[in-house]
Amino acid sequence: MDTAEVLRDLVEEQDAPDEVVGALQDAQWSLSTPSPGWSVAHQVAHLTYFDRTAALAISDPPAFMTSRDELITKGFENPDSVDDLTLGAYLAMSPAELLAEWRAGRAELAETASRLADGDRVEWYGPSMSARSFLTARLMEVWAHGQDIIDAVVRSGGTADRPTTDRLRHIAHLGFVTRGWSYAVRDAQAPAGDVRVELVAPSGDQWSWGPPDAEASVRGPAQDFCLVVTQRRHVDDTRLDVAGEAASDWMRVAQAFAGGATTGPAAGGN
Repeated sequence: MDTAEVLRDLVEEQDAPDEVVGALQDAQWSLSTPSPGWSVAHQVAHLTYFDRTAALAISDPPAFMTSRDELITKGFENPDSVDDLTLGAYLAMSPAELLAEWRAGRAELAETASRLADGDRVEWYGPSMSARSFLTARLMEVWAHGQDIIDAVVRSGGTADRPTTDRLRHIAHLGFVTRGWSYAVRDAQAPAGDVRVELVAPSGDQWSWGPPDAEASVRGPAQDFCLVVTQRRHVDDTRLDVAGEAASDWMRVAQAFAGGATTGPAAGGN
C-alpha cells in the first residue's frame, strides 16, 4: 500500500469519530473519558493540535522543529503545562467552534499530505518518519482517541458507534512492528523468541505477521488486538488467544504509540 492509499484511509478514519461528536449535545463534550482528567473536548482538542502540527511538519519542517523544541523545553520545565500549551486554546472554544477547527485542521493535513511521495520523510517528535509511517501513526491516533470518545458516551448511557473496517490493518501492523519499542520505552528487552500474530479482519480476511513456527502466538479478532496495542483494553477483556510467555508478556506492555511508557487499563476496567 502506497502513501496515497494510507492518506485515503486516514481521511476516512477521521470521518468516523466526526459523525459521533457531531451528533453530541454540548453538555456531552464535558463527559469524562478513560484518559484521566480528559473530557471529550480534550480528546478532540488533542487531535486538532496534532493534526495542525502534522500539517506544519510536512509543509514547513524548520517551523515545526522550532515549535517542537519549544514545546519539549517547556514540557521538561513543567510537565503539567503540556496540556495547557497544546490544548488550552482549543478548550476555550465552544463545542461548535472546536468541531469546526478540528475539521479545518484535518483538511489542512489532507491537503499538505497529498504532496508526500513514498520516499519522503517527515520530522516528528523523535526520529523522522517515512511518509507512510507518519500517516499510519495519525490513523492510529484518531482511531484510539475516537475509542475514548465512544467509551465515554456509552458509559454515560448514550449511544455511539462507528463502523469496524479493514482500515484496522494499519493499526495491527503498527502494533506488531512496535513490539520492540514497547520494551525499549521501558528500558527493557523483549523476551527471547518470535511471536506469531494471526488476526481475523472485520471483512473475514486473515492477517498474519511473524514466523509460522514461532512458539508464542496471539490469535483472534483484529479489533481486539488493536484495542490492546493502543492500550484501550486489557488483554483479559478481549477475545484474544495468547500462548507462550513472550506473547503474554508483550500483551502486558504493548504500546503502539510514541511518548513515555504508559500503562493501559486494568482487567475489568472497561
